[in-house]
Amino acid sequence: MQTNFTPEQLKDSATAVSEQILRKCVHCGFCTATCPTFALLGDELDSPRGRIYLIKEMLENDRPADAKTVKHIDRCLSCLSCMTTCPSGVNYMHLVDHARIHIERTYKRPLQDRLLRAVLQAILPKPGRFRLAIAAAFYGRPFAGLMKKCGGTLAKLGAMLALAPTKSPMPSQFVGQESVAPKVQKKGRVAILKGCAQSVLAPSINDAATRLLTRIGYEVVFPKGEGCCGALVHHMGQEEASNDQAKTNIDAWMREMEGEGLDAVIITASGCGTTIKDYGFMLRDDPQYAEKAQKISEMSKDIVEFLIEQDLGETQLQDELTVAYHSACSMQHGQKITWQPKKLLQNAGFTVKEPLEGHLCCGSAGTYNIMQPKIATALRDRKVGNLEATHPHLVATGNIGCITQISSGTQIPVIHSIELLDWAYGGPKPVQLGKM
Repeated sequence: MQTNFTPEQLKDSATAVSEQILRKCVHCGFCTATCPTFALLGDELDSPRGRIYLIKEMLENDRPADAKTVKHIDRCLSCLSCMTTCPSGVNYMHLVDHARIHIERTYKRPLQDRLLRAVLQAILPKPGRFRLAIAAAFYGRPFAGLMKKCGGTLAKLGAMLALAPTKSPMPSQFVGQESVAPKVQKKGRVAILKGCAQSVLAPSINDAATRLLTRIGYEVVFPKGEGCCGALVHHMGQEEASNDQAKTNIDAWMREMEGEGLDAVIITASGCGTTIKDYGFMLRDDPQYAEKAQKISEMSKDIVEFLIEQDLGETQLQDELTVAYHSACSMQHGQKITWQPKKLLQNAGFTVKEPLEGHLCCGSAGTYNIMQPKIATALRDRKVGNLEATHPHLVATGNIGCITQISSGTQIPVIHSIELLDWAYGGPKPVQLGKM
């Protein structure tokens, strides 16, 4: 794609990167075939190629974002399926991230939209606040259906209430501990990202990872000061806030590395993993953090990415269970982790099936199912239909957002892969399975 940025514009690092990304696009349209919003809406501007034209025109002319551009960029899930499909290596992730930053700097959203975004940014990354919000949501949940029919901001609030859990999960068995010693001869030392939403909605996920890692010889540490990975505000175009959250985590992990050492930073939410592995790019122009950020990005691994290289021993699974594997977009497209989760589940004794349209997003995408509830619900129903068509006993996936989204549309248990692996190799049976 030909570009016409001025030398003055290209002095800006973000613009220079976007210009190189735009130049790689050859207009082939392969991306439209795998884009969830284009599949649903059939609008060229709701495809990666269409959004690329909108972004190019906005950035090249150095103009404020307009309502039309914002509408179509907001509809993008950042599922990154287009990057898997693209034959030219267009880094759409970095391009749309730049567009969102530009939008937040130059476009004034309607008041109700600004308020809702402010609430989400103030609550979701803060576990304490999030717990209080979930408790309050219990009383509003009966009205969720009615609110969703009203449209506008009320529909978004209704979508948020509908996703809230009906009961509080059991607290982590490791709450208050700074580290957990290995159960056998020590092989190494790893940190696990506690995160924000997952630590509130499903602390059992990190508990399962901790149990399995310590059983195979790893000390697991929970670094002081570590918090939200920054993905939520990053995808809302809040560059400064997301970079600050990234720096906080980098500082926490670097203290551990410079102390007793770390072999890896383990992540059990693939949405967080995609962002953390991009810290090096996000902070590339920061003289104090660029090198440290790149080091953290390189040593960060999804839990299945780490376990595939380990000897987990003999499976103790007695049940013959069929698992439909849902590959989170942030896993398969963002991190290019595809075969490892399925291989681990098969080795553990599960029969693994893959649904049709496995490349398409379930509609979760961070806060997308709140901000774009109509599209998100349509994608969820399409995903659930394909998963149920495999006739599984349960669904396995590697991201808390997908678990929450898919669970809201089916009675089939949706469980994190690590909880199944922990069970197969000596841990407790996931509570979601009940008496199965």
